[in-house]
Amino acid sequence: MRKEGTGNSQEPKQLRKDGGRTAQRAAALALDEATVDALRQHLPRVAKLVVAEIMREVPAYDVPFQGRMGRVIEKAVQVSLESFVSLAGQTIPRSDAQVGVGVAAARDLGQAEARTGRPVEALLSAYRVGAGAAWRELSVEAIAAGVDAATLGRFAELVFTYIDELSAASVAGHNSQTTSAERARIVHLDRLTRGLLTGAGEAELDAATSAAAWTPPRTLTAVLVPSPRLGTTAAVLDPRTLTLSEDLPEREAHPVTGQAVLLVPDAGGGARAHLHEVLEGRPAVIGPARPWQRAGESYERAVRALPLAHEDAPLDTDAVLPELVLHADPRALADLREAALAPFADVAEGTAERLAETLRAWLLLQGRREIVAEVLHVHPQTVRYRMNQVRDLYGERLTDPDEVLAIILALGSRP
Repeated sequence: MRKEGTGNSQEPKQLRKDGGRTAQRAAALALDEATVDALRQHLPRVAKLVVAEIMREVPAYDVPFQGRMGRVIEKAVQVSLESFVSLAGQTIPRSDAQVGVGVAAARDLGQAEARTGRPVEALLSAYRVGAGAAWRELSVEAIAAGVDAATLGRFAELVFTYIDELSAASVAGHNSQTTSAERARIVHLDRLTRGLLTGAGEAELDAATSAAAWTPPRTLTAVLVPSPRLGTTAAVLDPRTLTLSEDLPEREAHPVTGQAVLLVPDAGGGARAHLHEVLEGRPAVIGPARPWQRAGESYERAVRALPLAHEDAPLDTDAVLPELVLHADPRALADLREAALAPFADVAEGTAERLAETLRAWLLLQGRREIVAEVLHVHPQTVRYRMNQVRDLYGERLTDPDEVLAIILALGSRP
């Protein structure tokens, strides 16, 4: 088996150990040439019976063993049986590299099963069933060839030792393929996530989802969290969630240093409340739900909202849309504030703050003095007095709708 990270072909220690045990028992058995030839003549028939037994007893292999694939598997079984019979006729223990082609075939079979997505347990069940069927048929032929009871007992030991060796080889092959496949899938998922965040085209995204074996949801919601919290946050979210923690795409004037992103499937509508529940108490910025191919839009908004984030609670960008709009262009906002609030420039700072606060409440509450006073915790006469001062400062500007809109935007934003 190829050792991960090298080009050397080396069998795992356990396989070498098992191969040595099988070789020792084969040498102790040492069937004569006539018996070996007699057994070999029956191998095609035994292979058919073994495959039929596996199909009957192991549901996972009912369909895969039919048709052309069934013939391929039948041939593989026959190769393993031939390797075993040749082994049973050896008189001198050979090195583990010479045990036979059966081990190599078993390893390759384990890798093939991993590629199809079948668990290794199904293959091990097939080995157990196949060993029973093979022993039943071969023992009958061995007795017919004149093998005595003591030799037959050693023959049984060899059969099941050899099956154990094939099982170990298949498990090793399955594990190596699973490990390499999972590493490859992680790479593909990383590429898919970056493609989504950077707005890759539809064809590119479709190809990426196929390579990553990832089934697209209806929508994706970007969630930004501090990088150290990525693992614990991902653990409470949908297992289909895509994550990225390094080299996040930058957005102009919005750095994302120290942040990780999660693209959460189908977290819009009613499911958004659940997302809030699982993120409760965690620093996070939640973007809007968007069709999965437009996840970059959700990410972009979440990045823009980072300056508004809380340290110990999630921030939902849907709840701060006015602030996001106001802060989309900081320089334009600064110019707007300077122009709209210019009348307060010549007023003492404390007085200007009180007048601006009163004007904001007056405009938002449509001039209802009693309610404005209640909100500001002052007497209604105080509101009247302050508003008279404001009118003296602004004059006719308070009757111009465009001016009023500019004043509301200026007063509604944080400096």
